[in-house]
Amino acid sequence: MNKQITLSFPKPANVFNKQVFENLFDYESRIDLWYGGASSGKSHGVVQKVIIKALQKWKYPRRILILRKVNTTIKDSIFQDFIERLSDWGLLGASKVRNSDYRITLPNGAELIFKGLDNPEKIKSIKGVSDIVMEEATEFTLDDFTQLNLRLREKKHDKKQIFIMFNPVSKANWVYKTFFEKKFSDTHIHLSTYLDNRFSDENTVRTIRQLAETNAAYYKIYALGEFATLDKLIFPTFEKRLLNVESEEMRKLPSFFGLDFGYTNDPTAFIHIKVDEKLQTIYVMQEYTKVGMLNNDIADVISSLGYRKEIIIADAAEPKSIEEIRRAGIARLRAANKGPDSVLHGISDLQQFKIVVDERASRTIEEFENYTWKRDKKTSEYINQPDDTTHFDHAIDAIRYAFQQYMGTSGNKTMFNRFGIKK
Repeated sequence: MNKQITLSFPKPANVFNKQVFENLFDYESRIDLWYGGASSGKSHGVVQKVIIKALQKWKYPRRILILRKVNTTIKDSIFQDFIERLSDWGLLGASKVRNSDYRITLPNGAELIFKGLDNPEKIKSIKGVSDIVMEEATEFTLDDFTQLNLRLREKKHDKKQIFIMFNPVSKANWVYKTFFEKKFSDTHIHLSTYLDNRFSDENTVRTIRQLAETNAAYYKIYALGEFATLDKLIFPTFEKRLLNVESEEMRKLPSFFGLDFGYTNDPTAFIHIKVDEKLQTIYVMQEYTKVGMLNNDIADVISSLGYRKEIIIADAAEPKSIEEIRRAGIARLRAANKGPDSVLHGISDLQQFKIVVDERASRTIEEFENYTWKRDKKTSEYINQPDDTTHFDHAIDAIRYAFQQYMGTSGNKTMFNRFGIKK
């Protein structure tokens, strides 16, 4: 039996949001689901609750598996969140932290094990799990959840739970269909918004509230935490599945790369696609999206991914950025030619192909599920112009740029001249 670590919070209001504090010791439901808008404090609260649960007195120390869909995203996200909470509570010095494989052993012997589910085989070797945390659950698949739920069966542990947290994307996502449409049994659902987070700063609150005036749909999803599938999707059908770039099938197909710039609010998006001309299929193999990236950061990421020598087609709107990235070692970076109606032409070209997206490319999937045509305010009719105010177009723009290179190398001179890309 492990010992209990007692923490004292003289003023809980200074540490916990109300909803989190009221549910800190609720371990009755199999599924503990936390969702809502941006800056609602849900992830912060789940980390607090999981740590406190691990520090309780149990017959056997808790062994908690904490997951992101992609392993490379762990270090700067959920792992760092746990480190910061332990530090805030004066527990970090008494805990054993293994940065090599992202494991934390708490002072009472409880283990926090951080993994990515992009390699399910590695997860199978972890035995004796008492609880599971799925951060950004919409990035996972229904099959991922089903397998995890089946594996959480260690008899020696009481009050086994799966903690699920996410921002809602669309009603097409498995999370909505499983927990809200079909209503998975033994589930406790918590909804929170920025209004529930007493620790939000004034600038964050002001920015979120402005969405109500500038983008009602965006406000509904990212401020109020509501599920909303936007009408009139530009790509109403696409396929999600696990793709293996090293498979014999994929090795035979040519690769193309696109880069869309962002910074403060919008992410920079780097995309790797493969094209099967015979089957008229585009495979989105890999994405890298992140806000706040400087040009040298972009160059470093491209190099670290192994694509430094590849031809990459980038947004022509930032020639200075393109030149700086070239000088940083990405010498074959080229600007796309944004001619008349190039966006519409690019969309039309993509629509001629079947699109298959790797299930780990969560940002790309989110965009395809929400990228819509613009609606005319006077007539309420949709017009032949994409609605770029929803911000669901950065990965898709990078895909368009990558596909421009394919159109040039495939011998289609009309497309080649349209975009002005040189071989």
